[in-house]
Amino acid sequence: MTQPEELRSLLEAVAQGQMTAETALDRLKYFDFEPVGEFARIDHHRALRTGFPEVVWGPGKTPEQIAEIMQRLHDRRQGGVVMATRIEPDVYEQLRDRLPHLTYYLIARICALGTPSVRYPGTIGIVSAGTADLPVAEEAAIVAELCGFQVNRLWDVGVAGIHRLLSNRDVLNQADVLIVVAGMEGALPSVVAGLVSCPTIAVPTSIGYGASFNGLAPLLTMLNSCAAGIGVVNIDNGFGAAILAGQILRTAENIARQRQ
Repeated sequence: MTQPEELRSLLEAVAQGQMTAETALDRLKYFDFEPVGEFARIDHHRALRTGFPEVVWGPGKTPEQIAEIMQRLHDRRQGGVVMATRIEPDVYEQLRDRLPHLTYYLIARICALGTPSVRYPGTIGIVSAGTADLPVAEEAAIVAELCGFQVNRLWDVGVAGIHRLLSNRDVLNQADVLIVVAGMEGALPSVVAGLVSCPTIAVPTSIGYGASFNGLAPLLTMLNSCAAGIGVVNIDNGFGAAILAGQILRTAENIARQRQ
């Protein structure tokens, strides 16, 4: 702990009956962080608060900074998975020299320490409109798998050849949450949401010709969808879509547990 006096006071209050264990747990959620040099303060209690641990955003950091943050996170998690997103191949090569056990997911541009395993019930289905959307779709898929969820992939089924989607209705129906990734005009999430009963998370990508405005056109299409039950995340934000899908499944699990 970075504030031992506060922690000691908290524990003494619980031991003396001046505070409930539930209140103490709520306090603990907010004060554990670890300074790393002068460039980072690692939030070790993010998983306790939100259910998902802190993830390293690669761009803007040096390989040395990324490696040190990942190592500190890995040391504290004692076997959990640590990941860094948007890691380019040349940065990975430098990270591997410092972290020899690092795994690299090239299409998703994600580095990870640790071995993922399925820990949560439910299935996240991830659908991409075109092959050019795969980096964002794979980012969502890998993040979800590293967080402990089962993932089903369905690639290159955009509306320009809608029969490709319709012939895979079984994949859509197997999902408990769907993430739909599309660029160009961004119509695919509306089509998918009109076919299924589960929540649909739409991810616009920056793929498209000039009038797509680097993803703004599909973003607006998804926000204006006439299909009900669609949530929309930011342009190219596969990571955010995966975390939202995971939160939906974890919330459903918590509700089911409380009703037992």
